[in-house]
Amino acid sequence: MRPSRHVGRNDEGFDAARLQSPYLSAMLLSLLKSKLHMGVVTRTELTYHGSITIDPVLMEAVGLRPFEKVLVSNCSTGQRGETYVIRGGRGEREIQLNGAMARLAQPGDRVIVMAFAALTPDEAEQHRPVIAVLDERNEVVEILRD
Repeated sequence: MRPSRHVGRNDEGFDAARLQSPYLSAMLLSLLKSKLHMGVVTRTELTYHGSITIDPVLMEAVGLRPFEKVLVSNCSTGQRGETYVIRGGRGEREIQLNGAMARLAQPGDRVIVMAFAALTPDEAEQHRPVIAVLDERNEVVEILRD
């Protein structure tokens, strides 16, 4: 058998001993924590300082916190941007993009809002994200805990 040229691999695949490295326990993995799936942009405000305004009912459904960093994906264009969450009016079902983020979408566009958590490999084993599927009125129609 020829020795593998890939560091950490043998001819059968990954080297199991290397995967048990003590450094692995200190590593943090970025895993999906919260997701608002297929939300509808209700408004954009270019002259605001930045961020995404979200109804607190929606924030609470998936565990989003004020000022938490999120990744926003426009389902129509594929564009993505990072910003932070600010609390909107309770029960208004708003998802408003502000400042530079307002260039990411138009009112009526469907977006996915995602937050991530840094977890150790042990924490990651038990972690399950919370996903709220939204309808065209930004009402939660299903909660998934994958």
